[in-house]
Amino acid sequence: MKFKNKVVVVTGASRGIGQAICVAFAKEGATVVGVARSDLAETGAAVDAAGGKFIANNADLGTGTQKESADVIAQILAKAGQIDVLVNNAGIIRRAPAKDFSEADWNAVIATNLNSPFFLMQAVGKWWIENGRTKAPENSRLKLVNIASLLSFQGGITVPAYAASKHAIAGVTKALSNEWAKERINVNAIAPGYIATENTKALREDAGRNKAILDRIPEGRWGAAEDIAGGCVFLASGDSDYLNGAVLNIDGGWLGR
Repeated sequence: MKFKNKVVVVTGASRGIGQAICVAFAKEGATVVGVARSDLAETGAAVDAAGGKFIANNADLGTGTQKESADVIAQILAKAGQIDVLVNNAGIIRRAPAKDFSEADWNAVIATNLNSPFFLMQAVGKWWIENGRTKAPENSRLKLVNIASLLSFQGGITVPAYAASKHAIAGVTKALSNEWAKERINVNAIAPGYIATENTKALREDAGRNKAILDRIPEGRWGAAEDIAGGCVFLASGDSDYLNGAVLNIDGGWLGR
């Protein structure tokens, strides 16, 4: 029970990878705070069944403002009293050729995928440095985990805003790790490969693209949400205390091929 008496915050917690991450931490005894704009009842039931405690915190992270993120962290601290782990999982994708990509879609993707994660980390980091660290057990650490992407390293096709946001998330992860390591804060990221979620439904239903993707993956399969959840548990645990600024690829071998 690595996370007994720990509070783990997961954004984008209502389904897919976010829900799997919540369940993985629940199995390790955590109090899990799920953040999402949609209903969290299903995730709450799954966390309860896994032996954890669930706190729902409905919020729309789509505006990407500093105030919005600060308010979310303040709400969670009021409910849970502490934050030991933040997993920035919430994200969106918009697909269109670059020549036709709209300003509205560009701004929506950057706000959700980059602005909100940064401002959430800013808010929880400020709390930890100014208040939380002094009240936490000796040698405890704040763990921040960002969900990056293979498109933190590659360009993709018809997803310019998504690729830009995920490249930036990798950069912010490294920047904050440099600044905050001395504060007993670990900032790392996971770059998922091709995972079977709602975001990749269009690709999986395109026979040509699906075959091309599977042919490139040494494992020969799409990843499962649970594959990413295990990496999050590792990065949030004491086993990774000397790991900072890393982007961990969980991709079935895609980038190594």
